[in-house]
Amino acid sequence: MKQAIRALGWAIYVLWFVVIVFTASAVYSAFQLRPEFGDPNMSTLDDTLILHLPLNITNGGFYDISNFHIATSVTDSNGTLIANSSSPPQLIPSRSNVSVTHNISISISQMIGNLSYLLQNDSVFNVNATLSLNYANVIPFEISTNLTLPWGAPLSNLTWGQYSLTPSGVALPVSFENHSPIDLDGFMRLEIFDNNNNAVGEGTTIINASPYSGYGTTVNVHVSGIPANIREAHLSFETSAFNYGPLVIPLA
Repeated sequence: MKQAIRALGWAIYVLWFVVIVFTASAVYSAFQLRPEFGDPNMSTLDDTLILHLPLNITNGGFYDISNFHIATSVTDSNGTLIANSSSPPQLIPSRSNVSVTHNISISISQMIGNLSYLLQNDSVFNVNATLSLNYANVIPFEISTNLTLPWGAPLSNLTWGQYSLTPSGVALPVSFENHSPIDLDGFMRLEIFDNNNNAVGEGTTIINASPYSGYGTTVNVHVSGIPANIREAHLSFETSAFNYGPLVIPLA
């Protein structure tokens, strides 16, 4: 009986020793975990804006990292939610260095539908990223960080000049700066109304504004009736990424 008790005591001591050694090594190894975010950037694919969030993870500890995944939320400068995203879990072996890129897809048309001011105003996106994992398949661990990403408006500094009367109608110069990574292909439409609020003319022009460039053109509209009686114009954009307008331009 005494031998059994003595053996049980030794077993408990060994168990505690193992637990202490494991805990100490796990704590030490956890401090060897170094996640480093790179500079986020943007790209586009059709009508989708993709935010790329590069991350380098150094696991210098003794144990593997399992169920590692990233969850992100993107909001505008006012805190309005733009997108959520979550990456699938993955394994990061001990003594390894892994580079991953977390991608966040945003429908441009949906974003503009809720936040149309982003078409004409440069701003920032706030990105909240949460890293969660299991260390040594036992210890849950979570890290959160906040990043900011500048947003360039595709129709920044949208302006129109003084219209001029032509023999057949109206010519209106329009210009803007495409500060975004979006390649703007589509049409600019201008509709003219007279003093009685009747539509008396409509004209379109093709636009092709490359990312991070300025653009200017003149929209010509054939007007029925007397061009001098016009009151206002309605300017609209129809592109592969979004539709926007009409913007009312006083002409009287």
